[in-house]
Amino acid sequence: MPAFDTHRPPEIDLIDTCVHCGFCLPTCPTYGPLWNEEMDSPRGRIVLMKTGLEEGNVLSDEMVEHFDRCLGCMACVTSCPSGVRYDRLIEETRPQVERHHRRSAADRLFRRLLFATFTHPGRLRAVAPFAGLGRAAARTGLLRSAPRLRALVEMSRGLPRPSHERLPEVTRASGESRGRVGLLQGCVQRVFFHGVNEATARVLAAEGFEVVAPERPRCCGALQFHTGYEEEAKRLAKETIEAFEGCELVVVNAAGCGSSMKEYGHLLSDEAGWADRAAAFSAKVRDVTELLGASEPRAARHPVAMRVAYHDACHLAHAQGVREEPRALLRAIPGLELVEPPEWEICCGSAGVYNLLQPEPAAELGRRKAANLLTTGAEAIAAGNPGCTVQIATYLEQAGSPLPVFHPVELVRMSIEGGNGAGGS
Repeated sequence: MPAFDTHRPPEIDLIDTCVHCGFCLPTCPTYGPLWNEEMDSPRGRIVLMKTGLEEGNVLSDEMVEHFDRCLGCMACVTSCPSGVRYDRLIEETRPQVERHHRRSAADRLFRRLLFATFTHPGRLRAVAPFAGLGRAAARTGLLRSAPRLRALVEMSRGLPRPSHERLPEVTRASGESRGRVGLLQGCVQRVFFHGVNEATARVLAAEGFEVVAPERPRCCGALQFHTGYEEEAKRLAKETIEAFEGCELVVVNAAGCGSSMKEYGHLLSDEAGWADRAAAFSAKVRDVTELLGASEPRAARHPVAMRVAYHDACHLAHAQGVREEPRALLRAIPGLELVEPPEWEICCGSAGVYNLLQPEPAAELGRRKAANLLTTGAEAIAAGNPGCTVQIATYLEQAGSPLPVFHPVELVRMSIEGGNGAGGS
């Protein structure tokens, strides 16, 4: 039998669109900046996917290693002249790996720990105060032989204090209403970046939208979806769809969540009673910068005198193709100077939980991203994803140049409210 089963394997028609031209190689973080190994490039992994479909081949440890090393940043999708849907291919391959590859006991336990904590806001708030104990253990050298735990501790340095505040379920529109939109609060976002959620609701309300922010779902399933835990991703996708079906649009301020929610139509395409609902839901999902960029501004902007480097979150720029909208919003703020770092297309190394599962390459990419951002001479960074924010803040601090990292919508709020109300990480 082949390495992959018949339940949603990587599609041979998508695989065969790759002509192995190599345009993806310079933008792939695991090929260029890291290993220069063919099997750690998109076209190399596509060869492995085709191998997995062939009769008589097994899912070897080596194949799994190359699949696991992929960040899922989708920079190859942006650069591919042939329109290869590598995003779809890797999303179909990862569940096959989780069903057919036996991971070590330690690996299974660590992954279970991550998903049992990070996707549950209540649990996150409960464990956050103990981060200091982990940092103390790291200083003593106790975590030297546990790189994943050490990475988890290091990442906690870039996290703001957890918030126990709650958004109102409904934020009324200012002036004549432009419509009723739902706002995903998220899991990590609501605990550590409540200020981003608050800024999103207030800016949208100032621009004439009524904002509905339900307490549930606790999580949209993006981390599970992007890591191959298909059944849990489907369950959370259904909860998310049910929570927002009464809204005209659904607004997201976390790039990873948005890219996943826009794929619910595909994720649930073979689920009776859900395929059409999921497709209709995905068509309503907008990143907050998309919605604001498509709406004529109503609220006056006040000056924000700041030199800001914009970081492209991979799941926004590559997976969703949203690149100009956040830049246009920032350029429209009086007094704000927007600067562009080199290698914008290269991932920062966060990639969901990649920086915890693959800490060494993620750290190398984090240092590279921090150095590129610092070359701009920026006073602050703008980033549209919580994972990127934490990763960038961590490695800017390691470089000895800590800078505030804002979500673009926080800077818009500062401008609307005359410089008040946003904090950054």
